[in-house]
Amino acid sequence: MRSDGHQARHAAGPLFRGSLLVGIALTALASLYSCKDNLTGAGPFDIVFPDSNISYNSLIQPLFDKGCALAGGCHAGDEPAADLGLESYQRLTDRVGIVVPGLPDESLLQLRIEGRIEPRMPLFRPALTDNQIQGIRRWILEGALNN
Repeated sequence: MRSDGHQARHAAGPLFRGSLLVGIALTALASLYSCKDNLTGAGPFDIVFPDSNISYNSLIQPLFDKGCALAGGCHAGDEPAADLGLESYQRLTDRVGIVVPGLPDESLLQLRIEGRIEPRMPLFRPALTDNQIQGIRRWILEGALNN
């Protein structure tokens, strides 16, 4: 070891980097799990979609309000999970690729709620019903209108 301690500082570098990575990973996990504890209420299971003419304002947004963007939910507030706010049509459609009108199989929202891309959404909550998943698919096929 040199008298100026150079080797000691160099040896501590990998340990510091490893500790930093563990800290970052733990922070990320804590933020994912934190939204689970704040979600309360009956959930979105009473929302039933018709076979066609899906209304964003009457069906999609209320589903999000009850299951994803409720107070304390993962996709609400100033810093929503994955930078995806589901509190309004504009916040939902701000990010390219989340909803691709007419193309549910290219819409990240649809792929996540179906579980075709992990993690399946909603995270830490029961999966949406088949009717709700198909209803969102139909809404996207119908052009993902703000109606």
